[in-house]
Amino acid sequence: MITDRGQKASGAVRELMRRGVISVSIAPWGLLGQEFLDSDYSLHSVRTRSAKVGEKLITYNFGTSTRGFAAPEDCSVAVCLLPGTELAFEMPVKYQTALMFRTDTSHTVAIFRKINRGVLHMNHDALEFPDGEIVLLTRLCEGQNAAVLTLPPQAKTAVEVEAQQRVTYAG
Repeated sequence: MITDRGQKASGAVRELMRRGVISVSIAPWGLLGQEFLDSDYSLHSVRTRSAKVGEKLITYNFGTSTRGFAAPEDCSVAVCLLPGTELAFEMPVKYQTALMFRTDTSHTVAIFRKINRGVLHMNHDALEFPDGEIVLLTRLCEGQNAAVLTLPPQAKTAVEVEAQQRVTYAG
């Protein structure tokens, strides 16, 4: 793989592409380039609420260029998860790779994580699976059923509070 500077892509770039953190585009001059994906802030026009333990959720495309979780009875409201929230899916989780191929993780449990903190114009919401694989929420296939198993404990220190905060958007 060649980057936008005509150099071979490193193993780290290939791994980010596999995880769906960056995608590949063909530049007008014919070289492959890295294109950063839309940020989670494409949900800014969608109503949101916090998740509850035991709640049933569904992966949903909100029509804002991103996917996330909603309650099946009201898909107009995005259900927000705190980092550390544990989820159980009915079936192994399916997602689209950076090249839009569908695959599955072979796992039915995951932990919600925030990745790429402090980096604007990138997705931050992701799931971590038992084997360490991380998949962006926006890559999940629509219509998958999940249940909230646990929420993270209440933050007691400033570091814990910061880790649980949703990433803010400036601009």
